[in-house]
Amino acid sequence: MQKVDLLLADYASYHRTRGNKVCHFIGIPLIMFGILALLRVWTLSFFTGAEALILLSFVYYLTLDLRLAISMLLVTIVLDFIARVVGTVPVGIGAFIVGWIFQTIGHAVFEKKSPAFLRNLIHLMVGPIFLLNEVMHTRPTGLSIQLS
Repeated sequence: MQKVDLLLADYASYHRTRGNKVCHFIGIPLIMFGILALLRVWTLSFFTGAEALILLSFVYYLTLDLRLAISMLLVTIVLDFIARVVGTVPVGIGAFIVGWIFQTIGHAVFEKKSPAFLRNLIHLMVGPIFLLNEVMHTRPTGLSIQLS
């Protein structure tokens, strides 16, 4: 079993209920958007902190799975574009906070289990590719998401 499969399966074990999954499908993109909007303020010569984070996360995802890495890069570029157009610092802070509220509701109300990242911080990076994998069905996680 590859490392990405182990990470996705472990993450999936913390996300079994429909309500928690729905909260994550709302919360994680909001958190990502908020971070990118906030990092747009930090500029180094010809690129921003957002672009630096996108590059670093892409390199990490490449070590896990090529298809997920490329797909995540495309999703993140779209979020970064939206952050560039509408992402002010207050909007970024608001999105970040609301995203974490959804995450908290998902785990407290629906899953009744602590978030995976409390046990392993790398799950902060696994969350976005877990959601993408659930949509794309690229790699088996032992669970299938059913939002309807």
